[in-house]
Amino acid sequence: MAMKCALSEELPVDEYLITEEPYYVPVGNEVEIFIAAYRNKLPVNLKGPTGCGKTRFMEYMAWKLQRPLITIACHEDLTATDLVGRFLIKGENVEWSDGPLTKAVKSGAICYLDEVVEARKDTIVVIHPLTDDRRIIPIDKLGVIVKAPNEFMLSVSYNPGYQSIVKDMKQSTRQRFVAIEFDYPPAELEKQIVAHETQVDEQTATRLVEIGQSIRNFKHHGLEEGVSTRLLIYAGKLIQEGIEAKEACKIAMSQPITDNQDLQKSIDEIIAAIMG
Repeated sequence: MAMKCALSEELPVDEYLITEEPYYVPVGNEVEIFIAAYRNKLPVNLKGPTGCGKTRFMEYMAWKLQRPLITIACHEDLTATDLVGRFLIKGENVEWSDGPLTKAVKSGAICYLDEVVEARKDTIVVIHPLTDDRRIIPIDKLGVIVKAPNEFMLSVSYNPGYQSIVKDMKQSTRQRFVAIEFDYPPAELEKQIVAHETQVDEQTATRLVEIGQSIRNFKHHGLEEGVSTRLLIYAGKLIQEGIEAKEACKIAMSQPITDNQDLQKSIDEIIAAIMG
């Protein structure tokens, strides 16, 4: 019996709506810049180290703009088919299923490609028609072109600090985006964030941030990346669960960020000195 080909029913995007305000504290004018880019249909590239708040910022902006947020975690096995869509066999039928990028375009959502340079370069080319005046996505397997509505926005993130030449963003892609630079928050703001996210007392939050800033000084002396705000929050949550403070910091900071025993020892000494 011959198989029938059909388009699958579109899944609702309500599940991608963020209904509660995410906790995000602006560091500068990044919120205003993002809104201006959205209003002018400009794609945005969020540049900054891991764990500094890029994803939380995207969640906050999706909530503020009241648009669904479809996030795609990029990796080296991500294909253009994974983004655009594919035919699936269901019983005796062959059905087309939209990929997350196509779904975002059709629904006027914000599509966020996290760590975009982790994806293969031949995959990333798929987003190019969405990042210029055309704002289209060709679906070659269906022979159709889908034009993005005004509400659609494309955003990507990447960490320029540790990328090799092989995994750096190509100029042909880079220059299709406006860029917002992110970094770890200033000490007072980071202390506020850690205290809010972990519910630790002010003194503990202050000490955690002080440890984080001290460890970041090792970035150009053996560490590929400084300790992130995310890891400071992890340490605070472990402390709140009753884990001894110095042990919690070792588990959340010195052990995750390096396997170099000499560096671990130096970081542990900083932890011991600050935590007492």
